[in-house]
Amino acid sequence: MDLWERARAFAGEAAKRSQELSAEAAKRSSALVSETAKKSKEIFSETATKSREIAAEATKQADLLAGQIKRLSTDLPVPSIPSIPAIPPIPSAVAPEPDEAELERYGITEDLREFVKGMTISTFRDFPLQDEPEMSDVPTVSNVRQDLNEWQARHATLVLSAVKEISKFRYELCPRYMKERKFWRIYFLLVNNYTSLYENKYFEELKVKAEEEEREAKKEVSETTQATTAEHKDMKAQSKTSTSTNPEHDLDVFLLGDLGSDDEGPDGDDGGLDDDFDKIDATSVLESDDDDKEKAAGKAESAQQ
Repeated sequence: MDLWERARAFAGEAAKRSQELSAEAAKRSSALVSETAKKSKEIFSETATKSREIAAEATKQADLLAGQIKRLSTDLPVPSIPSIPAIPPIPSAVAPEPDEAELERYGITEDLREFVKGMTISTFRDFPLQDEPEMSDVPTVSNVRQDLNEWQARHATLVLSAVKEISKFRYELCPRYMKERKFWRIYFLLVNNYTSLYENKYFEELKVKAEEEEREAKKEVSETTQATTAEHKDMKAQSKTSTSTNPEHDLDVFLLGDLGSDDEGPDGDDGGLDDDFDKIDATSVLESDDDDKEKAAGKAESAQQ
C-alpha cells in the first residue's frame, strides 16, 4: 500500500514537472519566434534601405553617363548618310495569265465554258469508255499527259487554269477513279464539237508555215548555187586574163603554139606544131653534116703534112 502511494505521488510529480517543462518550452518558443520576427523585420528593413540606396546610386550614375554621352554626341560632327537607291520590285515567278487571243486560238470560248459548267463528276465516271493499258514511258509535265498532240496539250494546260470546273473534276477523279490518259480522252471526246474547228485551223496554219519555210530554204539554196557559179566563172576569166598577159607564156605560144586552145579548135590543128619540130630536126641534121666535113678536111691536111 505504501508502494502504491509512492507511485501515485511520483506520477503526479512527473505530470506536474512535464506541464512546467511544456509551459517553459512554449514560453521560450514564443520568445524565440518573436525575436526571429523582429530580426527578420530589421534585416528586411535594412535590405530595403540598402536596395533603395543602390538604386539611387545607379540612377545617379546612369544620369551622369547619359549626360556625358549627350555632350559627346553634340560635339562630334554627324556624317551625312547617302540616300539608298530604291530597289526595283522583284518580278513574280508566277506564269502570266493567258490573254483572250490565245484562249480563242486554243478553243477556250464562252460556248465551251457554258458546256463545261453543265458537266458533273458522273459525266466522266459513267462515260462508256474502257480503260487502256497505261504507257509507262509517256511522261506527265505540268499536269498534262504528253501523249496528247501539240494543240491538245496546250489546250489542256490553258483549260486547267481558265476553267475551274475542269481542274476540280481532274483533282477528284485522277488517279482515284481513272487514269490521267482516260480523263483527257473523255474530255476531248465530250468537247469535240467545240474544239475541232480550232484544232484543224491550228494545224492548217502550221502546214502553210512549213511550206513557206521550205520554199524559202529552196530559194536560199538556189541563190547560193547561182552565186557560187558566177564566182567560179569570174575566177576562170581572171585566170585566163592573167595567163595572156605573161610574156613567157606569149613566147611559148609563139614557139610552140597555143596549147591551151587544143580543146577549143578542131582536130588536126597540130600540123603547125609538127612542122616546127620537122624544121628543127632538119637544121640539126645539116649542122651535124657540116661538122663531119670539117673533121674530114682536118684529117687530110694532117696526113699530107
